[in-house]
Amino acid sequence: MVGFILTFFVLRKRREEARMRDGQNHEADNFTAMIMNDDLERGAGPRRFSYYELASATNSFSDERKLGEGGFGGVYKGHLVDLDLPIAVKKFSRGSKQGKKQYLTEVKIISMLRHRNLVQLIGWCHDQGEFLLVYEYMPNGSLDYHLFDKKKILGWNLRYRIVVGLASALLYLHEEWDQCVVHRDIKSSNIMLDSSFNVKLGDFGLARLMDHGLGHQTTGLAGTLGYLAPEYVSTGRASKESDVYSFGIVALEIATGRKSVYSLDKESQKGLVEWVWDFYGNGQLISAVDEKLKKEFDAKQVECLMIVGLWCAHPDRSLRPSIRQASRALNFEADFPRLPLKMPVAMYYEPPSHSISSGEPSITVTSMDSGR
Repeated sequence: MVGFILTFFVLRKRREEARMRDGQNHEADNFTAMIMNDDLERGAGPRRFSYYELASATNSFSDERKLGEGGFGGVYKGHLVDLDLPIAVKKFSRGSKQGKKQYLTEVKIISMLRHRNLVQLIGWCHDQGEFLLVYEYMPNGSLDYHLFDKKKILGWNLRYRIVVGLASALLYLHEEWDQCVVHRDIKSSNIMLDSSFNVKLGDFGLARLMDHGLGHQTTGLAGTLGYLAPEYVSTGRASKESDVYSFGIVALEIATGRKSVYSLDKESQKGLVEWVWDFYGNGQLISAVDEKLKKEFDAKQVECLMIVGLWCAHPDRSLRPSIRQASRALNFEADFPRLPLKMPVAMYYEPPSHSISSGEPSITVTSMDSGR
């Protein structure tokens, strides 16, 4: 009898715990839906889709429709018959907590943004345990495909237009919207090109909102190696300056046709910034330009783009320009600076453990040469 009573109470406790977990999940889902409804179902803008609509548009998310795959899930090409509109559907991995977090971040932020150089969010879906985002379809894919595929040749005029457009998008995010948006994952594969090769910055899954005037935010390290600012790698503190660094890397990729980190041989690698800075120090910047262009470029623009790229990717974040300064230089509305002939090295050290730190990393920059 005692055993029966104990079994009864144990089973009842387990059922109560299960109901509590289910209730918490249901509450979380309701909270998610409330966020979506409040932010997205007011007036014009992105709209809610059912899972059935998006499955129908993508042929049940068939492999033939898959455009790409990432850590979050997959992206599929679709077509909305009623609107006669091609779309790209980002389908987050089912059950992934990180995927759900990125979904919430991306939809919350990009649904509020409006700029000609940002990928447009058409709609969203939170249905049957699935999380999906619907974007305008970019027929020319991502920038990296055109820069690094040996069979593709992206002309200089298009390249320069792309980098100027990207600077405009980042200026909007950093300074012109109600809050500062730190993207945290600016890279060539997140830069999309429409049918006319107009640039559109996408993938806001790692983005963070900050009040204007704040210097940095501790977010934990996220992003893609090769595009991360050294102080961000060291401290995990994202800032406008770390975004500008990533922009500088992309600018150098556009000018040189080389990846942010590339192999010299089977055993060694070299960073793009160091490689271009060597040419700058030797007064031979033009020699670093993408060979696929076959010398069909504007030499003045090439020099401007490479120097602005190095300026933005300066190891010392305090010596980087704001994106407004970089944009003005690219548009030849302002002069770019004289940089050291040798790439500076940023060295970080932690403040003493007994002191009260402001949270600002300590940086010492050394260079053997100066001025140019």
